[in-house]
Amino acid sequence: MGRTSIDINTDCGESFGNWTLGNDAMVIPEVSSVNLACGFHGGDPLTMLNTIDIATENGARVGAHPGLPDLLGFGRRMMDITPDDAYAYIVYQVGALQAALRTRGVSLQHVKPHGCLMSMVGRDAPLADAVACAIADTTDDPCVYFTAPLDGAALPKAAQRHGVRVVAEVYPDLAYDDDANVVVERTKVAKAPADCAAQLRRFLDDGRVQTLSGALLPLEAESICVHGDGPNAAGIS
Repeated sequence: MGRTSIDINTDCGESFGNWTLGNDAMVIPEVSSVNLACGFHGGDPLTMLNTIDIATENGARVGAHPGLPDLLGFGRRMMDITPDDAYAYIVYQVGALQAALRTRGVSLQHVKPHGCLMSMVGRDAPLADAVACAIADTTDDPCVYFTAPLDGAALPKAAQRHGVRVVAEVYPDLAYDDDANVVVERTKVAKAPADCAAQLRRFLDDGRVQTLSGALLPLEAESICVHGDGPNAAGIS
């Protein structure tokens, strides 16, 4: 396979009030795209504006990272929502970030669902259709980041119907099971930088990642996600 360049993205802007989360100031300079929290699972208006400033100062493009309205659970708890809810949640959060970006003369690059919302729109076709429709309705150049592999997932199919470009992403700092599912962590733990580097090198060279069982899983992806809220995220990035 082999690559000479690839997009690197990170989730950021997730601090809220007096609660500080992530290592944005250290991680953002190392990436090319950021996924900025929009106030539901994390983030607040001032954090949003400050994070936009950090991103633009470092040449990183800005995307929206909308999640479930679950500050206490950081958007990582399942919620029973309707397609109408999902559509409105995306419109509300993307709209808030677009307004903040406009004050800085910056355009929105993409949308990336957060946490459990990402999992839900991967499985639930009506929710996926609502989210894809909301992205198409609110953005000039509709683009969504989604977890690789795309085959069989509901959101990529819905995105195609609504004219939304899909960017598949790979996670060198998270584990995969043998069915290509990402093992979601409710609480972040420190990762060995050498292990993350080995996983990334394997993907860049061979287009494969190693699963928890040791199997090698082929993946196609256009972007690498480094999570900014891990205890040693700066060291990994």
